[in-house]
Amino acid sequence: MTNNQLLLDRIKAGSASWLDFSKILNLESKELDQLFNLTQEITSKNFGDVLKIYNPTKKFPAISITGSDCSLNCEHCNKKYLQGMKQIQKNVDLEQFLFDLYRKSGVGALISGGSNLDGSVPLLDFIDTIKRVKKETNLIINTHTGLLNEETAKKLAEANVDIISFDISMDKEVVRNIYHLNIELSDYKRAIELLKKYNLNIVPHICIGLHYGKLHKELESIRFIKENIINPSLIVIIVLIPPKKSKIKFQLPKPKDISKIIAILRLSFPKTEISLGCMRPRGKVKVEFEKAAIKAGITRIEIPSKETLKWVKIFNPKIQYRFYSACCAIPNEFEKIAKSKKSDIKRYLNI
Repeated sequence: MTNNQLLLDRIKAGSASWLDFSKILNLESKELDQLFNLTQEITSKNFGDVLKIYNPTKKFPAISITGSDCSLNCEHCNKKYLQGMKQIQKNVDLEQFLFDLYRKSGVGALISGGSNLDGSVPLLDFIDTIKRVKKETNLIINTHTGLLNEETAKKLAEANVDIISFDISMDKEVVRNIYHLNIELSDYKRAIELLKKYNLNIVPHICIGLHYGKLHKELESIRFIKENIINPSLIVIIVLIPPKKSKIKFQLPKPKDISKIIAILRLSFPKTEISLGCMRPRGKVKVEFEKAAIKAGITRIEIPSKETLKWVKIFNPKIQYRFYSACCAIPNEFEKIAKSKKSDIKRYLNI
């Protein structure tokens, strides 16, 4: 019996260690197929044969409260993603926009923005507005906080925000050289403790491939979540899109590597939903990433390709789709509000 077969046996028996999980990163394709049989079994057992599909459209816009400004100029982003958001930098405009969104049957919004030098998104001055909107509407509010302080955490709780999307990296080289953050990794734990102190709903995000397109320390980020957030209801996986303009050279991450990280997540968090978020490579390789993620055990995916959805029905004929007009980080209790109309589904599928 090979060492890899012994590894798979320990994983199947539920006796795998973190060292065993690290060895998954070295498995070849044939051995991965055996692993995926197990992750599929776990996913089906705990979540049924269901794939949730999220298409935010105009009903769940992403808003930047800093416009296109960011103090960090991260190597993988360099403000590009901020430019694709709705840019609202004044409270009066944010309030009007969100109330208009509600009146137009909107579902919710992601409120984000560029970071300060300490890694925080400057949300504090906007939280009173968010609180008024939450009090008078049923909009789902997702906030991207970064490394927030206690005052911000307390006020977000008082405002009853629904989701804290929180990016986690336990890779010091990424934090320093890609994020340009002069912090310690322990600062992530401090921020998580604040969010937990005020009972905020933490949805951790892991970006795969930030280390120049290669796997590096993602396993440590998974372990951090396991030891500090314990059992989140949802984990979102995003994937590096190699930037065209950067002084650092990034390679395209490998779909096989993405599937390994998601498989480790599924084994580590058998009852936690896993989503493949909107940030991932486009073009011909997009379908490869989506298939790899589905094989490994995701339960949610944002804006999948039509080709992938056709393949899923062959991969698992029992699969059922559920469509939502929202970002993929919404809690289960809001699914009824976010459920897509039949006309929206037909438009998405071009039928």
